[in-house]
Amino acid sequence: MTLPQIVDSHCHLDFPEFDGQLPDLIARARASGVTRMVTICTRLRHEPRVRAIAEAYDGVFYAAGTHPMSAAEEPMATLEELVSLAKHPKFVGLGETGLDYHYTAQSAPQQQISLRIHIEAAQETGLPLIIHSRAADEDMARLLAEGMAKRSYSCVMHCFSSGAPLAQAALEMGFYLSMSGIATFPKSSDLREIFASAPLNRILLETDSPYLSPVPHRGKQNEPAFTAFTAKTGAALFSITEAEFAAATSANFDRLFPKAAHMAKAA
Repeated sequence: MTLPQIVDSHCHLDFPEFDGQLPDLIARARASGVTRMVTICTRLRHEPRVRAIAEAYDGVFYAAGTHPMSAAEEPMATLEELVSLAKHPKFVGLGETGLDYHYTAQSAPQQQISLRIHIEAAQETGLPLIIHSRAADEDMARLLAEGMAKRSYSCVMHCFSSGAPLAQAALEMGFYLSMSGIATFPKSSDLREIFASAPLNRILLETDSPYLSPVPHRGKQNEPAFTAFTAKTGAALFSITEAEFAAATSANFDRLFPKAAHMAKAA
């Protein structure tokens, strides 16, 4: 039986939890139908090691930015730095960046400055912005809209778990919502309703591994192979087959990440 081809649009293959495991981890992903992955760099000083992973494996791409929770600790990214990184053929997105007021509200001013720089880099390069948003819905919607008013750009709300108003604001700007393992949790009925009410052509899949394992692996270390379990939940929400949901979300990924799509067609 041919497995549906799935994309894990957001994982962290350079994190220490995966040390020494990458060949087997990627083999398991492919055996589960996950043919492409985007590994995300959260601190720009780690970009070389994340780039090396993408260069080492077919079907693995990467993005880089400054995570909002690190915005006060890391040197502020510059537009020139991000634009330069974007020239690499496997560099497909900017981020993750965004706002996180849950643990790091005290650094909100630095987070907002960093986010604006990343938005400008997305506008300059044409690559999608990868947004992390937690406990900052109003500021997030406002800053994204302010950027859009100046110049259009594309964006995905990574691991979306915010409220319906932010989801609606993002969708109205033409952005995408990414479904993680959180959507499979029993108590996530409100989140599932948000995804079910969104257009199918605006949904992506991700693991955010090594975190947020979907049911039935909740509580264990997550990995790209587990994207298939989230896809099963997504298919049920839209009352379609898993193969149809995988095809739709893969097409969405290709539309949002054109560099990755172009490389896949050229392979």
